Amino acid sequence: MMQQFFQIKREHPRQLVFYRMGDFYELFFDDAKRAAELLGITLTTRGKSGGEPIPMCGVPYHAAEGYLARLVKAGVSVAIAEQIGDPATSKGPVERKVVRIVTPGTVSDEALLEESRDNLLMAVATHGDRFGLAYLDLSAGRFRVLEVSGEEALQGELERLQPAEVLYPESLQMPSITNWRGARSQPAWEFDAENAQRQLNEQFQTLDLQGFGISQLPLAIAAAGCLLQYVKDTQRNQLPHITGLQQERPEDSVILDAATRRNLELDINLSGGDTHTLFSVLESNVTAMGRRMLRRWLHRPLTTVSVLEARQQAIATLRHNYQFEPLRDALKPIGDMERILARVALRSARPRDLSRLGQSLAALPMLRSTLNNGSSELLTELQHGCSEFPDTVDLLQRAVIENPPVVLRDGGVIADGYDEQLDELRKISSNAGDYLLEIERRERELTGLSSLKVGYNRVHGYYIEISKGQAERAPAAYVRRQTLKNAERYITPELKEFEDKALSSKSRALAREKLLYEQLLDQLNALLTQLQASAAAIAQLDVLAGLAERAASLDLCQPEFVSEPTLDIEAGRHLVVESVLEDPFIANDCLLNDQRRMLLITGPNMGGKSTYMRQTAVIALLAHIGSFVPARACRLAPLDRIFTRIGSADDLAGGRSTFMVEMTETANILHNATPNSLVLMDEVGRGTSTFDGLSLAWAAALQLAQQVRAFTLFSTHYFELTELPGQCPTMANVHLDATEHQDHVVFLHNIQEGPANRSFGLQVARLAGIPSPVLDAANHKLRELEQGQPAAPAGPAPAQTELFTAPVTHPLVEKLQTLQVDDLTPREALQLLYQLKSEAN
Repeated sequence: MMQQFFQIKREHPRQLVFYRMGDFYELFFDDAKRAAELLGITLTTRGKSGGEPIPMCGVPYHAAEGYLARLVKAGVSVAIAEQIGDPATSKGPVERKVVRIVTPGTVSDEALLEESRDNLLMAVATHGDRFGLAYLDLSAGRFRVLEVSGEEALQGELERLQPAEVLYPESLQMPSITNWRGARSQPAWEFDAENAQRQLNEQFQTLDLQGFGISQLPLAIAAAGCLLQYVKDTQRNQLPHITGLQQERPEDSVILDAATRRNLELDINLSGGDTHTLFSVLESNVTAMGRRMLRRWLHRPLTTVSVLEARQQAIATLRHNYQFEPLRDALKPIGDMERILARVALRSARPRDLSRLGQSLAALPMLRSTLNNGSSELLTELQHGCSEFPDTVDLLQRAVIENPPVVLRDGGVIADGYDEQLDELRKISSNAGDYLLEIERRERELTGLSSLKVGYNRVHGYYIEISKGQAERAPAAYVRRQTLKNAERYITPELKEFEDKALSSKSRALAREKLLYEQLLDQLNALLTQLQASAAAIAQLDVLAGLAERAASLDLCQPEFVSEPTLDIEAGRHLVVESVLEDPFIANDCLLNDQRRMLLITGPNMGGKSTYMRQTAVIALLAHIGSFVPARACRLAPLDRIFTRIGSADDLAGGRSTFMVEMTETANILHNATPNSLVLMDEVGRGTSTFDGLSLAWAAALQLAQQVRAFTLFSTHYFELTELPGQCPTMANVHLDATEHQDHVVFLHNIQEGPANRSFGLQVARLAGIPSPVLDAANHKLRELEQGQPAAPAGPAPAQTELFTAPVTHPLVEKLQTLQVDDLTPREALQLLYQLKSEAN
């Protein structure tokens, strides 16, 4: 047995091997030590290898899913080795074979997946600073490719997709990839473009990839080929639900870099949790498919206005007279069809999957009937996309019992009346006692033998027993089977036939049931493409209905896209902040256009500057997913990118200070923003000295306003910057208002034109709990500074090291540098030394 285990382990050195032994999956040696630590199970020993006890642990077969889920969450891959031989005929250990490999990016089992998140496998091919990406959601069959330039863009895609597993070439040395959770290096030859093209053509049954529009993306093709081969290796199965791949073009979406996704807290807050995020406020979906699609929409806002306006029209239609309510009611019986169909394709679907699929398909006629008003082209298109499958519904209702068991292993899944042969086998097995009593009654009547009885034992099987005194009257058709002291036992052709059926009926019934189940999967796979299209339409209907419900409940308005450069928001609000406030949220306007491209925002800390900036970005983002927005009115031109430079963070592992991170993000904005971008800049320059920081903030603001000309919200505490609108007419000053009442600051949270006149820093410090003696001393120093008194003892100010300008050389240094020391006599050298000292004084 250990030899068999070693052979399997040699083939799967990077995975934990779950080695099936009876009712347990056992792990041995280092696998056992690692699994025991990760799962918190007992590590024991069994037998010896090389004179040393063999470390061993195990998990029950029936509870394996829970343990697999924990291992997958920890980023560990597991090879499942099942018994494929027959113990009754095997000589030595039963043959075992790895039937599948469970990895974080290729799981499809319901228990191993998070319902509301896509579970993605990604592959990355690289050449210079160009990256080809391919990603697959195996549980839905969604296969996408794209190419990007630069590590910043790559990091943005990683943050957007959050893959559970990333494949990369062994030669790649890039921490953003190699340190990603679930990152796995692959041999370079697996990223060969020619081999990848053959793999993809074979999967899609095509001659070339031109039909997918990706023939000019060699790096993306290489990544897709590696990914597809990896999935085939792990699943040990065909992949019929992966029927094509689509290219994602960066220009089709509003680009969000990694920092922007974090700062806007789309579905993960700044603490790493999922509460108080934009997704948590918008999410009111009925189906799991809809929740996952909404998350995808938030992370990939679109730039195609026609698509966005079609979504808006659909939401407006559903919002009118609360038409979303009957649609949402019709969606409630529908299960997670996407993932069920993937398991059907992978032939890992469980009985309850088929039951839920049947219930879901049965709900489609009612769903379609709620979409008959025809006032939205998109809703009409989705109505047609939700095809009805009456024959499939009838098949599943006839074939599968209403509440099937979790697994097929013990049978009891196929409904009575579906298959005559199965019904007969079940009848024999379940009615054996009644049938034997019937035979006994009939044989007594025919023979007149009162002592005749029918029985069974495990050695001789079924028999007719007659006492010694009546044995001579046994019919000639009776064949003696066993002689006892006081009785004779016989068998008849009828009883022998029943015995053959009864003894094998249970195993034959289970085998027949498994065959019928496989045939069901075959029939469903024949309709897989149409079923997947219906699931996609249902998911989109759920998102639109959920957004319509949110629009009605949260008082959202329909934004208007215009061609001229504009971002005009009336009474805008921040949905997440509003959701946690007990008092009403104070709405604010925001106007940016070709004559007013930058707002310089001043005001006190905690006055609402950051909220105001974020809400503007969130409103713009929501408009670009086709949603209604939290405002009284909104007019905007399509954006190409949203940038945010908000908050302070460091990257100690990467050797970057807080200020370095701030400058890196600022540089990214200055290099990549365009006149069609929205930029949020919060307190640029605060990570260094006052003069350095002020100078950098001043220069960055001018660059954004005059050269880049992006729509910009620039928040600052450097009041010197409020002079910039005098130099640049496309800048404007605004401020968040506050007032002081009884030595306490009251934040009014409303935006006003013009610069702020105070910062209220000491009052905010008081709110934070700074001790009174510290506040008193600070207040005294503030009065000195405001009155122009020296802030420090008299004397020369310490020189500040310049980082961005070349230092000025002192004249004495220049003289020394040009001096030819070897040509001087001792007397000349002494005279020169006195001269230099005199000049220095």
